[in-house]
Amino acid sequence: MKISVGVFFGGKSTEHEISCISANQVLNAIDQDKYDVLPIYISKNNEFYCSNLLFDLSNYSEFINDPAASLTKVTIYKDGNRVVVAPIKKSLFNNKIGYIDIAFPVVHGTNAEDGTLAGFLQMLDIPYTSCDVLGGAIGQDKVVMKDIFKAEGIPMVDYFVVYQNDFADKCSEYQKLADKIGYPLIAKPANLGSSIGIEVIKTKKEFKEKIENCLTYDFKVVVEKMIAKLKEVNISVIGGIEDCKVSVIEEVTNGFLDYNKKYMGGGKSSKKIPSKVGCKQEGSKGMASTARKIPANITKVQQAKIETIATKVFKILNAHGCVRIDFMIDKSTGKVYCNEINTIPGSLAFYLWKENGIEFDKECEMLIQNALRRYAKKEKMTYSFKTSVLDSYRRK
Repeated sequence: MKISVGVFFGGKSTEHEISCISANQVLNAIDQDKYDVLPIYISKNNEFYCSNLLFDLSNYSEFINDPAASLTKVTIYKDGNRVVVAPIKKSLFNNKIGYIDIAFPVVHGTNAEDGTLAGFLQMLDIPYTSCDVLGGAIGQDKVVMKDIFKAEGIPMVDYFVVYQNDFADKCSEYQKLADKIGYPLIAKPANLGSSIGIEVIKTKKEFKEKIENCLTYDFKVVVEKMIAKLKEVNISVIGGIEDCKVSVIEEVTNGFLDYNKKYMGGGKSSKKIPSKVGCKQEGSKGMASTARKIPANITKVQQAKIETIATKVFKILNAHGCVRIDFMIDKSTGKVYCNEINTIPGSLAFYLWKENGIEFDKECEMLIQNALRRYAKKEKMTYSFKTSVLDSYRRK
């Protein structure tokens, strides 16, 4: 009997559509001769759906705003030692769609990647391929992330945090912090990804308006020094903290990446998108559409430093699965700064692992096997024990 892999994606997130693109790549990369693959689509209302239509990205525009019209709404629950996927509307001959032996989350952003889905999977007591609840939560919140990295001595550019609840009253105080760091500045919503809501603040006159724009996306905003002569480089780390591996380092070559450059064709790439014969993949490039140079044009010293920091960051978060860690290099000084970690990166950074000789199907296999090993270790730990503490409350 094959192991059944449930691929979870979508969710109540501003990165919902990007998650669909990444997940479609995974659905068509997992070896279906070895595994039963079950797509689990999470709607924008956080409802679960399942259908073979989900294997073809060209179908998505038809149901993404009304999934109930085309897909089967399902419930997911634990029954003994198995996790069951069953239709909400059951009939005599239709009371179960299948089982999930291992979960493969391909979600991005808040209400999903931020530990929310990991918590659900943890409650189901099922192996899953991504970071745990804490790792996902820290990785999503740029404020908490940066504060932890700073405490651990990870090099970062100067930054401060703006809070929505007191910005109107303390705007002048925040302005002084901005003036002290110096312009230009970058303002980022604390809990969003895919460059959504980011503002570039070039002058003091722009500060108030652009921070207010940024605060429409989140309750807190990270404001940090913008490096004038910037080289942006990224690296992926895969595995667990005992046996993690680093990928080749990429250099992003089309400057600051807003949402359109990342996902709407603003960047060009010659990288081949993983697909199977008969599976339509047009428009499904995701992060693979970004213009990049692989390997990055950096010194051996910079490469070694990035690899060391990336491994340290991975271990600080007790990360698992595949992450991407983004770095900045000041070309005027050669200094390397850690920017942020993406605990479930777009396209699972397959374009970086391919350069290491690891094709996307092999990467997916590595993630599945890593999750199974991690779960087996967890099963050996003690989480409960017999106690008489409730005996005194026994009914007499």
